[in-house]
Amino acid sequence: MIEATPKLDELLRDPVIKLVMASDGVQPDEVRLLLERARERGNEIGPMLPPAHMIGESHCANWFCG
Repeated sequence: MIEATPKLDELLRDPVIKLVMASDGVQPDEVRLLLERARERGNEIGPMLPPAHMIGESHCANWFCG
């Protein structure tokens, strides 16, 4: 069974995440802007590696590829 990956808004509402961000002086809008800019740059660069959780689930990650 594959667990759902939390959405950004869910993470930003998490009390622990809020505390860490507050201690670092980071606002939720700053995180959203940072990720938006990273996504735009990624689109300019082209295809990237898949997320780590996808690689870990692949049979190729376990050296079973032929």
